[in-house]
Amino acid sequence: MDSEYRSREPDEAHMGPGQALVALVLPVYNEERDLPRSVATLLDWLPGHLTLPWRIIIADNGSTDGTLAVAHALAEEHPEVGVVHIPEKGRGRALKQVWLESDADILAYMDIDLSTDLDAFPALVGAIAEGGADVATGSRLARGAQTRRSLKREIISRGYLLVIRALMRTSFTDAQCGFKAISRDAAQAILPLVQDDSWFFDTELLVIAEKGGFRVAEVPVTWVEDPDTRVQILRTIFQDLRGLLRLLRTRPWARAGRALHP
Repeated sequence: MDSEYRSREPDEAHMGPGQALVALVLPVYNEERDLPRSVATLLDWLPGHLTLPWRIIIADNGSTDGTLAVAHALAEEHPEVGVVHIPEKGRGRALKQVWLESDADILAYMDIDLSTDLDAFPALVGAIAEGGADVATGSRLARGAQTRRSLKREIISRGYLLVIRALMRTSFTDAQCGFKAISRDAAQAILPLVQDDSWFFDTELLVIAEKGGFRVAEVPVTWVEDPDTRVQILRTIFQDLRGLLRLLRTRPWARAGRALHP
């Protein structure tokens, strides 16, 4: 798969012994309008709230508008920003490639619309850096979470969670929140087993992680629905149900557990 990467490394003088480097990936598809605003928000917020060294990587997956040009302009202007171009569309495809190629200790991602309140990000990263988790995921349904979304989305989300729990016997409370982090070791063990390149990627990652014996931490988040979302709900539900049946048939978590804990 062809890719193009450009990033300046953080100043090593600001990295103490044993400090983890956090790579925050922003997967984008046709986001030329929102990308500059979201990156500016992160560049303003991260230095005052995240104590670990960090960098931002914009992962453009097959955009057909000016997103890639905007991303390169941001990288030229800000040394903390890098760009990866993946010619094919797919959030899961973009995350798998960037995470597997990264040398960062903690790999994270969030949706470009920043629907999840950033105040939860230090806890998400800290669950891995300090709490011993292999995977950390934001939850809009965990105790302490605050969510504003339509009744339709609420019913669908809770119904989907019930289906996952019934089929997979898992315990996580939110499969699709676009706010996750993973350790590099866990990423190397789990991601080669994740087949989905699109929206089911999040669910598949969590199912393999939990059932493979990895430590999964949930972080309650404050989340506000983006009315301009491009997710096609009915199509996504069909694809997710098909993905769950595939997981039941192939049971990839058995191989994931052996990979990290031989």
